[in-house]
Amino acid sequence: MIFVKNTPNNTGVAIYGDYMDFENLYEALHTVVGDQEEFVECYAARIRVLAVCYDIRHALMGEREIEFMDNGIDEEKKKRLSVLAPGKNVYLKIYVLWPEMLFVTIALNQFLVFYAQKLAKTRYSSDLFTESKVIWDSSIAQVRMLQAAVAECLKQTVSKGAYARMLNVINGKYVYIDRYITQYLDILNSRFIKMNSEKRLKNLSTIAKRIVERGQEYRELEMELMEEAKKYNCSVDDLRLDLDFPEEIEW
Repeated sequence: MIFVKNTPNNTGVAIYGDYMDFENLYEALHTVVGDQEEFVECYAARIRVLAVCYDIRHALMGEREIEFMDNGIDEEKKKRLSVLAPGKNVYLKIYVLWPEMLFVTIALNQFLVFYAQKLAKTRYSSDLFTESKVIWDSSIAQVRMLQAAVAECLKQTVSKGAYARMLNVINGKYVYIDRYITQYLDILNSRFIKMNSEKRLKNLSTIAKRIVERGQEYRELEMELMEEAKKYNCSVDDLRLDLDFPEEIEW
């Protein structure tokens, strides 16, 4: 089962799962965000979700951290079952910065709606989307499980009031990630890394609010990038900011 923990320095989250958990989540995320030609208005957001997939894939390849965790098979149970079995299971582990994880969690809400609409139309030859038609879809269930794990992590990490505010922001009725300028996330990530542990914790709800509200700082960046894209005759998504990220992050 996928579960999520806040990192020791409040820098981000650690996502845990066994091999099958990660394999199923990897496939589900890819399925829900669709192909490159689908949901084109959310292209930049799709890339951010796929970045999480990238780490999951490398974890499956044995290129990320692992942890051994008790599986409940003690010596008494081994004798009762007459088996030789390890007392611990191997869990794969990846890290995601908090601003990035909050955005991915928000973005997945919209991708799930798009995917469910496509699913209902494909399977039932109807443009009408109803939750009952797709409620048992395994990809939707896997993605919701990740979102639920992030929500539970937040609940265990911030105050009760901050948690309530963050859920309202993340699950807001009019939260959209269409044509989102995801370079703004790079700014938030860079700024968040430079904070101390205590300040990071205090700023989590503010970060979520800024991601959703697209305030003045976001709008100014958007205008600047649009001018640069026009100047170089390229897409805004092709532009990168010159930000200083550490080679090693102290999670």
